[in-house]
Amino acid sequence: MQEAGDIARRYFKGRVKSWEKKPGDPVSEADLAIDTHFKERLLAAHPDYGWLSEETADDPARLGKRRVWIVDPIDGTRSFIAGKPEFTICAALVENGVPVLGMVYNPILEEFYEAVKGCGAKLNGKIITCSDTKDLARANLIASRKAFEWHGWLDDVPNAKFSHVNSIAYRIVKVASRHVDASLSLTAKSDWDIAAADIILAEAGGLTTTTSGDRLEYNRKSVHHKNVISTTAAMHPQLMDLLQSFGTAKSM
Repeated sequence: MQEAGDIARRYFKGRVKSWEKKPGDPVSEADLAIDTHFKERLLAAHPDYGWLSEETADDPARLGKRRVWIVDPIDGTRSFIAGKPEFTICAALVENGVPVLGMVYNPILEEFYEAVKGCGAKLNGKIITCSDTKDLARANLIASRKAFEWHGWLDDVPNAKFSHVNSIAYRIVKVASRHVDASLSLTAKSDWDIAAADIILAEAGGLTTTTSGDRLEYNRKSVHHKNVISTTAAMHPQLMDLLQSFGTAKSM
């Protein structure tokens, strides 16, 4: 992971080449360089594992593999291109659809989050745990205030604080490290965006679900998830009640 960070730092705030894979979906030469680095290193060590990455053409052979690497070379490419230190490098190992190892790294701020199933979560080598707050009305949220206003949820969280971070993985691990109480992304995300952060949050005592409360499964034929809610275990029931009370769980 350190070597991947070195690659990112070489390009950060430089004249990095970038383009759009499709409208609104940027990619840079740094994404591709890190993707190549990971693929060479990880598959050389475990050639029998499957591979799934945002920047590699999907190989259906992964569906027949018990263990699969799921990688996002740069989550938050838009911020990376803009020279903002709000991106992360993400790698997860998934076994039978469940993450068993996850790493999320911000190489500019030197924040390295990691977790192994059953062994807890760490930030820069120190154990981290979610907050135990249950007060949704005063929660610290990484979410769209406009979305809460549009759905009529602001009255239920009168003293909540709202913020935004481009990288969804970064948002999730910030819940794991008590920087925020919950992250809500009401738009579709992919396996590589969330798998690594998912296990880190789980090992820190939180959980990631859809707005319906369903846990996420990885390395399926479809790698997309309709939305992602990440929060502390204590606050999750309240958040689900809020979402479901407005009929959002099935419609989003």
